Amino acid sequence: MPVIGVLNTTSPKPSAPLMDAFRQGLGEAGYVEGQNVAIEYRWAEGDYDRLPALAADLVGRKVDLIMASSPPAALAAKSATSTIPIVFRSGADPVGDGLVASLARPGGNLTGVSFVADELTAKRLELLSELVPRARVIALLMNPNNATAGRVIRDMQEAVHTNGLQLHVLKAGSDSELDGAFASLVRLHVDALVVGADPFLSSRREPIVALAARHAVPAIYAWREFADSGGLISYGASLTSAFRLVGTYTAKVLKGARPADLPVQQPTTFELVINRKAARTLGLEVPPALVARADEVIE
Repeated sequence: MPVIGVLNTTSPKPSAPLMDAFRQGLGEAGYVEGQNVAIEYRWAEGDYDRLPALAADLVGRKVDLIMASSPPAALAAKSATSTIPIVFRSGADPVGDGLVASLARPGGNLTGVSFVADELTAKRLELLSELVPRARVIALLMNPNNATAGRVIRDMQEAVHTNGLQLHVLKAGSDSELDGAFASLVRLHVDALVVGADPFLSSRREPIVALAARHAVPAIYAWREFADSGGLISYGASLTSAFRLVGTYTAKVLKGARPADLPVQQPTTFELVINRKAARTLGLEVPPALVARADEVIE
């Protein structure tokens, strides 16, 4: 029975729907956990510093494949082995991050699914400005432990400069830092917030949505799960669809395909979800043009 090592940046509970989607992708290709494939899970619990040791543990257990749930996990897995196949889920730029040689021809022992979450940061600012046109002071919430944070901050700085806005970068890589970041919103007179596409921040979805509501700050997020949890607006690819595709790719590798020959997959559709209830609570009127473009409006 082949063994898959899952290297996950977060913790079991917030990752449960995504792991279900991963197993669904495996199942559609004929692999069922406990019947004809075994899965070893390793959880970093939001502490990225733990990833190298967890990756080394999976390599030491001689798993047949490593599924890396995020760019930090993929980088740790790549550093741990050049022979065990790795299938990753990336919200960043896998070429720029050094995971693969190119999207079409990955080379090496890695391939996966990338859905350009970071590159959509400027687009999220545009959508947020459309929903909150009075916003002049913008905050960007990032996890400084994420290797892509610097690039996202630079993209955001450029977008803000182009639009004549003011930007404050808030950094949070732990729960205590999250509380501190939101506490600074009032002092900085922030009008609106862009939350970065980061695994740790995603795993703290409900606390972040609650903090945004408590501080009455309009916020846009990378994943629809935030809007489902009461967040104002989200724009990005479907996380569950991505993990389902990771499961499908994992099955192909288990059946003999080489990661070097499997192009990195990218999403073709992006979801705009607006929570009108959250908008009403904030005293915001959602523009009809924005409603017309939304894939879903939560009443």
